[in-house]
Amino acid sequence: MSRQRGMSGIGILVILILVVFAALIGMRVTPAYLEYYAIKKAINSIASSGELRGASVADARKAFERRQAIEDFTSVGPQDLEISKEGSEMVISFAYEKRVPLFYNISLLIDFAGSSRPGSLKGRGE
Repeated sequence: MSRQRGMSGIGILVILILVVFAALIGMRVTPAYLEYYAIKKAINSIASSGELRGASVADARKAFERRQAIEDFTSVGPQDLEISKEGSEMVISFAYEKRVPLFYNISLLIDFAGSSRPGSLKGRGE
């Protein structure tokens, strides 16, 4: 009697279900991360462009609002920014939660945080 080799139909079905579940989560979570990276890019470009030299907090919020209109993100607004000075440099940071509905009443909650200061707030959405 020869031994059967390979996967059974149930094994293939289980693997297919796992792949579909992973793809579902990936498709639902990807827009949240794309938005996070757009926000991070906006504050980094504002900080590195030099338009904040000698600027007030209101000027920094207006510059972010202009970038927000261009990049079209809504999770963080100018009023949500934490703006501080470190020496002569203005540092812009933000933090927010994003709830991503997966299916039925199951959602995924992701904490995002970022700053224009390099190396800050690691481990929270980065």
